[in-house]
Amino acid sequence: MAGRFDPLTRTAVRGGRTDVPRATANATPGAKARTWSPDGPLDLGLTLGPLRRGPGDPTFRTTPDGSVWRGCRTPAGPATLRVAAHGTAVHAEAWGPGADWVLGELPALLGADDDPAAFVPRHRLLHASHRRRPGLRLTRTGLVLESLIPTVLEQKVTADEAYRAWRRLVRQYGEPAPGPGPGPAPRDLYVMPDPRTWALIPSWDWHRAGVDAKRSAAVVRAARVAGRLEEAAAMDLPEAVRRLEAVPGIGPWTSAETLQRSNGAPDAVTTGDLHLPGIVGYALAGDRDADDAAMLELLAPYAGQRHRAARLILLAGAAPPRRTPRMPRGDIGRL
Repeated sequence: MAGRFDPLTRTAVRGGRTDVPRATANATPGAKARTWSPDGPLDLGLTLGPLRRGPGDPTFRTTPDGSVWRGCRTPAGPATLRVAAHGTAVHAEAWGPGADWVLGELPALLGADDDPAAFVPRHRLLHASHRRRPGLRLTRTGLVLESLIPTVLEQKVTADEAYRAWRRLVRQYGEPAPGPGPGPAPRDLYVMPDPRTWALIPSWDWHRAGVDAKRSAAVVRAARVAGRLEEAAAMDLPEAVRRLEAVPGIGPWTSAETLQRSNGAPDAVTTGDLHLPGIVGYALAGDRDADDAAMLELLAPYAGQRHRAARLILLAGAAPPRRTPRMPRGDIGRL
């Protein structure tokens, strides 16, 4: 499920919220800039939070001046994007060959294509969660591989293991994000590797990063058809799902988690998740042992908005009490 962060870090919670301080940032001379005003409330932490892969994500940073920074690999090349909310408007600055692209996609990134009014809560918990979060918009990055690769790394391992692998591989094979030089930009902001670089990572570096052969093979296969996968960002949900799942190693869980971010798909409900069915079942029916079929039945009244419903449940914190040990952490890189 998008935004599976540990509440103990105090930087994000399940459901994908990142704490963003009140903006005090000033414009940076020489940056390409754009100001955009949403047509309703906008919470940057809720909207952009699912794009952050753990508190140490090298492609995503927040700074004390209220800025959210992203290192992106766009169709036009690497870019750095800085976003800050000022009153009812959002001010963005960008650097690098992809600066014009990220500024052009700014409204979609901040949920302009999303329609929160389409969601009609039919359970008391969802009504309360929805009312408390009027600024929740579903982001649409338009970048498939950027969301797909870290999602593949999260397959069947703990979040900590996946985040550690993402950090190591991005820092080793990515590149420093273009920026304004001396100034407010985080010094350790990175852009992820290009598809060719992903495809050429040697097996021993995958192993050192704690990524098994099955997941690394899926990433390599995806990287080799990156152009075809990126086309899915402009497709309807069923067609986009078919395009992604045509790649061996990409199943329903991975495609849903990817398209929630790249396409802003409000109905891309995550199936095959270890915890989500029990959380949804417990929140809506008191059934902590619900499986995917039971979860989908409970979410059926929200057809077209099932991903938003699941996020609101996670943000409400209505998880059943734990009765089994946590999934053990592993690190095959030490073997």
